[in-house]
Amino acid sequence: MNEISKNSSPFYSVLKRELIRMTSRRLYLGVCVILPLFTVFFMVTIFGTGQMENIPIGIVDLDQTATSRNISRTVATVPTFKVTEYYSDMESARKATQQKIIYGYLVIPHNFESDVMAGRQSTLAYYYHYALLSVGTEIYGAFESLLQTLALGPIVTEAVALGVGEEQITTFLVPVNTQSHPLYNSSLDYSIYLTNPFFFVLFQVLILLTTVYVVGSEIKFRTADKWLEAANMNMFTAIVGKLLPYTIIYCIIGIFANYIIFGVMDIPFSSGFLPLNLTTILFIIATQAFGVFLFSLFPAIGIIMSVVSMVASLGATLSGVTFPVPFMYPAVYYASFLFPVRHFVEINQNLLYGNYGFAYTWQNVSILFLFPLVTLLMLPHLKNAILSHKYEDID
Repeated sequence: MNEISKNSSPFYSVLKRELIRMTSRRLYLGVCVILPLFTVFFMVTIFGTGQMENIPIGIVDLDQTATSRNISRTVATVPTFKVTEYYSDMESARKATQQKIIYGYLVIPHNFESDVMAGRQSTLAYYYHYALLSVGTEIYGAFESLLQTLALGPIVTEAVALGVGEEQITTFLVPVNTQSHPLYNSSLDYSIYLTNPFFFVLFQVLILLTTVYVVGSEIKFRTADKWLEAANMNMFTAIVGKLLPYTIIYCIIGIFANYIIFGVMDIPFSSGFLPLNLTTILFIIATQAFGVFLFSLFPAIGIIMSVVSMVASLGATLSGVTFPVPFMYPAVYYASFLFPVRHFVEINQNLLYGNYGFAYTWQNVSILFLFPLVTLLMLPHLKNAILSHKYEDID
């Protein structure tokens, strides 16, 4: 029996055929190389210094005294704020906040200076836009820190005038000292905990769409029969040979992204590059398998591309980056296990924030391995759908 030469191997035939298809259209260069690289560049630059600064706010000064003007100048020195407007009434400031011209405003009431000098209680009120959670939280924290200092000012001044020592004043005004120690992100830098997961959330969108397109285009352009013939009618060989070039390209880009994020940007992480890169490769393979699985359910490219776009968007929410998944509704929590990016984020957080060991991530790793295995069960259905030709006319 003669040995099968490399050139006549079904796997090699499918691989060679796909490489010719890839290099024949610029679309593949865009979705496989340019868009992922742009995503890397976008995510490493989007957060700037990593902290929110110069958020537009306004001041409503109803007192118009030396004290109120001094407060306005103090507010303007806070890096978080950029005082862009001074309003004569609260209604104008409220409308500007609703229109997002500004994101908050401070109100200095009538007779504020005279009340402070007379020892009467007076209130400095601030309002902020909280529909945007992160912006609202930043403004809230900055106003709280600033106004706490301003509120203690008159008391300190009066106590010093009475001859009370600074040590006694501090003990009296702040009897309990608090210390804040943000773990793993002491500088409260947004880029440290958002850049890496957000990149891979966007990356999985590109991987899913590309996988569905390259498989679905065979049916759409009625070339699926030739594809299967090249694979000697073996669906496993057809899928692996077709997707392998994309797997290699995406793995290279994923490893490159890890190097840029953790090497060039110097974002701290607890593990070495090897576990991060191995997790990245496993995630890419699992995501491709997920794409093939979704396409196998209903192999009509026009419809399934829309479905995959929706699923990829859900993956962004269910990854647990912006809201802890265990605290969502139980049905949503259990549904999140169907998304590879959810398990990737869990593994990565373990590697980045402590590297607690395989005991804490073995379930997530096992589920990522399950995605290709489950997809294998769908390949006979995909093969029958291709041979039936009934999905070729569905747009």
